[in-house]
Amino acid sequence: MPRTTSRGRRAATAGAALLTALALGAAGCGPDGPARPATAPLALPRSAPTSLGDLSGWKVEDWARHVAGSAFANDAPPGSWPAARMDAARGRPTPEYSLTAPAADGVERDAPPAAVPAVPQPHPYGPVGSVVGRLFAATPQGDAACSATVVSDPVNPGRSDLVLTAAHCLHEGKGGGWLRNLVFVPGFNRDGQMVHGKPNPDQRAAPYGRWTVVRALVSPTWLQESGVGAHHQYDYGILRVRGEDGSGRSLEETVGGSVPIWFNAPRDLITAVAAYGYPAERPSDGLRLAHCDSPVAPGRLTFDRNRPPLYVIGCTMTAGSGGGGWFVTRDGKPNLISVGALGDRDPAGYQAGPALQDQAKQAFDYFAKNVR
Repeated sequence: MPRTTSRGRRAATAGAALLTALALGAAGCGPDGPARPATAPLALPRSAPTSLGDLSGWKVEDWARHVAGSAFANDAPPGSWPAARMDAARGRPTPEYSLTAPAADGVERDAPPAAVPAVPQPHPYGPVGSVVGRLFAATPQGDAACSATVVSDPVNPGRSDLVLTAAHCLHEGKGGGWLRNLVFVPGFNRDGQMVHGKPNPDQRAAPYGRWTVVRALVSPTWLQESGVGAHHQYDYGILRVRGEDGSGRSLEETVGGSVPIWFNAPRDLITAVAAYGYPAERPSDGLRLAHCDSPVAPGRLTFDRNRPPLYVIGCTMTAGSGGGGWFVTRDGKPNLISVGALGDRDPAGYQAGPALQDQAKQAFDYFAKNVR
């Protein structure tokens, strides 16, 4: 049941309530209506942190140097992802961490959650299937796909070209580089007519077209760390995309909506979560959107106490679902609070996602206002 506080906010149950909210909210202005004007980024240190910290003290010019220094350059010309290539892409593995193995020093975690079965979204997808999609990339291991979500742009309400996913779907971390040929396909296989290994017209695979990633940002901390650990507490990535068709229409106008991000969501208001994505390992095949409707408040996983703890929910989605949006219902409307970042593989029983707090908000505000 919804929970109301003296602050007047509301966090409702996920699943069916979320779908209803999306169905009611999807429109040219996005589910949350016209957004408030963007606020200036919080005062953010002059140099990127070496390991710890929340970037308290960075300024606009520090974010500008970070974006310039990250050297993102996409090389996906129009037509580089035909339906056959998308069909052959494997799900990008979600980084693995065991909640049952002995914890390393400094790790704090709640008891493992009960597994929540992933439920396929019925075809044809409604509004929820338009704002969630697959993010395709060329990786050193071959073509792969993650999941991602169309999010509201406070600078251009109703005309967002912004997408949120996980950092591990964009960049390999310290010692690695950006993935290549990045293209976002919202509402992938919406009508369910795409079949593995058979000729598939592009309209079946990409009902809202293909959207080339033109700019991207991940946390400075993500670029400086590797492996599985504390940097997953900042495992988020922000994208700006452009339609391959050259129509000039925004992504939000094309799919019919977007979802606002609830930064600094109070944990005591998160009583249920719906996680969406395109799992691609058995028993799934990557062709169908799925969701896990966790009926309880998420648990916590912390590798570094100086960073926001990860949310943890029961979920059996597999590789390819990483980067997919986690939604709650706030004041009757869907809001995004996280993306899939960590999980286990055999058996798949949980997912963990970053809490999008000050660092993520600072990064998003800068990106929306300044990165074109």
